[in-house]
Amino acid sequence: MAKVQIDKKKTYNTGDSLVVTDPTTNPALIPAYLWESGRDPEFSDGYGRLDPSVAVNGPGVSSADPAHKDTLGNSIPKLHDCEARMAKIPIMTDQTSELDEARSACAHTGSIANRVLSELGLISLWDSPRDVKLLCAQRFVRMLGYGVSTLILVAYLAALGNQKTEIGFFMTLTLIGDTCISFFLTLFADALGRKATLALGAVLMAASGVVFAMFGTYWILLIAAIVGVISPNGNEIGPFRAIEESIIAQLTVPDNRSDLYAWYNLFGLTGAAVGLMISGWVLQLFTETLHWNLLYSYRVVYLLYAAIGLIMLCLTFTLSHSVESEKKQRQETHTPVQRGETEPLLDGERSSHQHDALPKAKHPQGLRALLPNISRDSVSVVTILCLLIGINAFGSGVMPLSWITYYFQWRFDVEKGQLGTLFFVTQILAAMSMLVASSISKRLGNVKTMVLTHLPSQIFRALIGVPNNMHIALLLCVLNASTTYMSTAPRSAFIATIVLPQERTAVMGTLNVVKTAASSLGPTITGTLVDHNLFWVSFLLSGSLKALYDVGILVFFRHKEREKGIRDQNGNQEQETQAE
Repeated sequence: MAKVQIDKKKTYNTGDSLVVTDPTTNPALIPAYLWESGRDPEFSDGYGRLDPSVAVNGPGVSSADPAHKDTLGNSIPKLHDCEARMAKIPIMTDQTSELDEARSACAHTGSIANRVLSELGLISLWDSPRDVKLLCAQRFVRMLGYGVSTLILVAYLAALGNQKTEIGFFMTLTLIGDTCISFFLTLFADALGRKATLALGAVLMAASGVVFAMFGTYWILLIAAIVGVISPNGNEIGPFRAIEESIIAQLTVPDNRSDLYAWYNLFGLTGAAVGLMISGWVLQLFTETLHWNLLYSYRVVYLLYAAIGLIMLCLTFTLSHSVESEKKQRQETHTPVQRGETEPLLDGERSSHQHDALPKAKHPQGLRALLPNISRDSVSVVTILCLLIGINAFGSGVMPLSWITYYFQWRFDVEKGQLGTLFFVTQILAAMSMLVASSISKRLGNVKTMVLTHLPSQIFRALIGVPNNMHIALLLCVLNASTTYMSTAPRSAFIATIVLPQERTAVMGTLNVVKTAASSLGPTITGTLVDHNLFWVSFLLSGSLKALYDVGILVFFRHKEREKGIRDQNGNQEQETQAE
């Protein structure tokens, strides 16, 4: 015996399993036998059903016919007439309070779940374009390859008979070569095509893996590392990151960028963590279970690295044409696009009338057309950022991840499988912390989040080389990893906000080049210190330099976001005034 509720206070017995809830808000088909006449034209549409338009449009109003007729010409009664006829059926019970409580509970549960998903940035990720999701997948695969290589790079070069100073020099030259290539590729990426540049980087990554697997000569490996893509410090190298972050900024609105950059970097750290663990346990399997030669095992791992580069290439081909710069898209389609059609999406913080008021710039010709135009305001900001990011990168270069992994092997004789698991855990902790950083940045702002999360980790970093106890050293390493990457997403969002859309790829590429160039100076210093048994000095120097960067960010940019927000707010108000 089912119940039909005509309004929120009346429930009727229908004698069937069908339940019809409040037709004024949820029109439903009422069974024919509910009426005195199964095909009563006064109350049905000719098929024994109440016309939903009666419930939708109110008493006496039918959307099917202005004369209150249904589509078959039958008259439609007023809703209160239906209710009067229905009132002849006995009322079963009043369930309003129970339904209201259930609805309230469901709404409360949904609100909490929605808030949690929003804080974690999952809603922003879900709503993001397909290309953004593909870029996150590319980042995961690429960093997986870097993780595979990072764990064994120093050990591989040492197994080939190279001295620690030579290994440090190798890493320095590798980073310098990457600086030059990355600078060229990112500078011309928008003009040459972003997909083409990413594809070229993937090919170089695969080629360098093949060379490392096939040869053992120091200078051949050095050339492959300089021309190709080999990460000596476990961090992002090559043109990839600058281009991908510029694409994400182009395809998303400003309010979602912090969330998306957090997930983008989370995928990267997770990939690096998985790569470190795979590398460690694969080596232990080859050497201890299968009893392979250690050098041969290293080379097999680099074949895996080359295969990862090919996977990267395949993922690049799946990107759509939307990832290209606006200028490139207009050139290829030969259709002029007005600023107002795209700029609110790319730079929602600027009012369109401000751009319209600007004089039309002359378009450069020849090679100059490939170079990006950077405004005077951006030049001053980028100069300060280059200085501070260079200091931070130099600190990272003094003690990169590859040297840290080697430190635990050398100092505490940790097995490769356990070492891979250890750094898998630290990288996963670092990845999870990025989601927390995204939530914090929504409340404190990007600059404060960058400093408050990054500075404590550098204190732990400076102390890693001090204790003689392995467990204390591991604890410091874990504490360092738990907060050190929390500043990454807010920094990317801050840079994407503070520069113009057409400048993003070039500016981000320039900053990455400065970062790589500054970090290239560190490994040589570390190699010299290690040869003199001063490993702990490297940790202390690294942490101190990175802490200095945090202080500089706070001093120079603590008011920059506020000024930016005020300018954008004033611009929006002016735009609304003109519209009125």
